[in-house]
Amino acid sequence: MTRATTTFAAIAGPLLAAGCLRDAQPPDHAAVFAGGAGEWVDLSHAFGPSTIYWPTDTAGFRLTELAYGHTEAGFFYASYSFASAEHGGTHLDAPVHFAEGRHTADQIPLSSLIATASVVDVSAQADADPDYQLAVEDLAVWEAEHGRLADGTALLVRTGWSSRWNDRAAYLGTDLTGPKAVPHLHFPGIGPEAAQWLVDNRAVAAVGIDTPSIDYGQSSDFRSHVILYERNIVGFENLANLDRLPAAGAGIVALPMKIEGGSGGPLRAVAWVPPGSR
Repeated sequence: MTRATTTFAAIAGPLLAAGCLRDAQPPDHAAVFAGGAGEWVDLSHAFGPSTIYWPTDTAGFRLTELAYGHTEAGFFYASYSFASAEHGGTHLDAPVHFAEGRHTADQIPLSSLIATASVVDVSAQADADPDYQLAVEDLAVWEAEHGRLADGTALLVRTGWSSRWNDRAAYLGTDLTGPKAVPHLHFPGIGPEAAQWLVDNRAVAAVGIDTPSIDYGQSSDFRSHVILYERNIVGFENLANLDRLPAAGAGIVALPMKIEGGSGGPLRAVAWVPPGSR
């Protein structure tokens, strides 16, 4: 089965049992996209006044009303402008964010944004240690139970941190803002050894996590960003609802704003969970 077929099968639940589609009945696309043949799960936090950004970005998300109300012609009309840094809220990291010459936001292939989803749960470890980093051992344990990480998969790391989203201090580890906040950041991430193991031994298309960064809060060199993005692996940060996904068998559609030359952008990510896969 090709990588493209594998990815499509993960998104379209009825295709999972169809092998390579030979001699199979046409899938019920209407049921897939209406949610009747499985469940769509929103993996994104909404953007608004309380959206969490990196503490050195003190402007946050800004929505400015341009028009709101009934016009002289009698119809209702609303329009706004918005401003945002690329890297805040649920967002994409394009590889160029930490790797010169690698993909910008508009250059990322759809195969890196629409993929099977492999969810590694380290929430117990993170609950015991807010500075926990995904380890090679965690990946080995996952593969022992679920099989080898598939080529082209999106590796999603569930730390449980999204449950803290409405408490900025608990989510970041500090309520300070500006540069003085950075030394006080505490949240889990992907360890550099695990990142290196992934690029040396597997062919994942993307990594995602339910924290502010794929590197843990106390990182000063952002080594996991550098290792992964150098290989044009994209990142999804500040994801939500990873607890509603199975360890294997789901798919992710993570489509960011397509910013020409951008290093990232706001992201609306959703997952497809086929029936009985939890």
